[in-house]
Amino acid sequence: MRCCVSTLAALAALAVTVTVVCGGSPVSFLPLERTIPLNHQVELATLRARDRARHGRILQDTGILDFSVQGTSDPYLVGLYFTKVKMGSPAKEFYVQIDTGSDILWLNCNTCNNCPQSSGLGIELNFFDTASSSTAALVSCSDPACSYAAQTATSQCSTQVNQCSYTFQYGDGSGTSGYYVYDAMYFDVIMGQSVFSNSSSTVLFGCSTYQSGDLARTEKAVDGIFGFGPGALSVISQLSSKGMTPKVFSHCLKGEGNGGGVLVLGEILEPNIVYTPLVPLQPHYNLNLQSIAVNGQLLPIDQNVFATANNRGTIVDSGTTLAYLVQEAYDPFLNAITTTVSQFSKPIISKGNQCYLVPTSLGDIFPQVSFNFMGGASMVLKPEQYLIHYGFLDGAAMWCIGFQKVQKGFTILGDLVLKDKIFVYDLANQRIGWTDYDCSLSVNVSVATSKSKDAYINAGQMSVSSSHVGFLSKLLLISTAAFLLHITIFSKPQFL
Repeated sequence: MRCCVSTLAALAALAVTVTVVCGGSPVSFLPLERTIPLNHQVELATLRARDRARHGRILQDTGILDFSVQGTSDPYLVGLYFTKVKMGSPAKEFYVQIDTGSDILWLNCNTCNNCPQSSGLGIELNFFDTASSSTAALVSCSDPACSYAAQTATSQCSTQVNQCSYTFQYGDGSGTSGYYVYDAMYFDVIMGQSVFSNSSSTVLFGCSTYQSGDLARTEKAVDGIFGFGPGALSVISQLSSKGMTPKVFSHCLKGEGNGGGVLVLGEILEPNIVYTPLVPLQPHYNLNLQSIAVNGQLLPIDQNVFATANNRGTIVDSGTTLAYLVQEAYDPFLNAITTTVSQFSKPIISKGNQCYLVPTSLGDIFPQVSFNFMGGASMVLKPEQYLIHYGFLDGAAMWCIGFQKVQKGFTILGDLVLKDKIFVYDLANQRIGWTDYDCSLSVNVSVATSKSKDAYINAGQMSVSSSHVGFLSKLLLISTAAFLLHITIFSKPQFL
């Protein structure tokens, strides 16, 4: 069944969950927000510093869960997305950052020591209070979830209080600790045009009682992190294990202007999507990158530099702003780009960055780049997906290479590459798919459900319920306007 949701643009202006009924099945939307537009001028050195701090946390071979600190990083950085979730009884709303590089949903507790009390984002922070929620339950040491967390080095137990707790210390010196809680997560829906009803599910999440380092800073403080990683304790894994959702989520992030986009717990359907398998048994979204081509010509790169082994590999991470190539791939990549465009643009070095003065449109000068993955899936990058615009010099536009060189370690595909594409994280089939897409347009979303369970699509918190209709799937035409990020700009322009 297909239905067109065309009235959501006005509803999306409300910072609340918005739902439209489709054939008796309610669909609720919670708008995402991005703090700063992608086209804001920010020094590459600043972006690299922010990404390095993040990679110090997620790329340690320690089995420690990565808790993103995007919400507490430098206020001039770009590409940070957050939304609101409703938790507890009575329900309270919490601003949480969306992060595909971590698993756990965690919130700051009311007993938190050294947690930010205010936010430079202009939002009012909330703190979760287990004593004030009638549905909250602490996770005991004997709980299977605690045993699983202990196996992945993310928890420990206090036998004195029989409470499952966690402590994380990250490579950049920041840290957090707290304890695990079970409580209700609410999904607001509209049955018809005016009758509201609530759906909910009990989920396990973290309640942080201490923050240190960047996590304690106020500049971009939010109430917590909403992890969309592949681990068993992520919300998507918890809900899918109950048969309430398909084990798949998708996003489409708009790169132009103030940005915008869609984040859906469900599968976006588009006929041109190509898929590549995930590397199995990895804590992040690792892919098998096999080669890189510039203007259709394969670069002389040993495929083994991309292989997943010994702190190497290729990772898709929406929490990384730029993109990173190992040196063995970066040098031939940069040389090929510069050789191709040197007749039509002026290569210059600005603050250590390779830049180009471009007198005309990018498409007339710069080549397409393709990243070729296992299974024949190619990710084609337009110039805007490997270059960053930094104003004008001598009457020409200055564009700088957005890919950064790493001496060793991981190739990381961040927001620079992910924007203006549909990405589907199909955990059930252990694959990731993508295609170019105008993320301001509508998208088709398929939700596979069981005959006995409701199903939810999540856009931060966006749900589709089958009510009591037994069906295998529903096809929804969802207006992207419903998900256009409510952008608040907290930045000062900085130029190279």
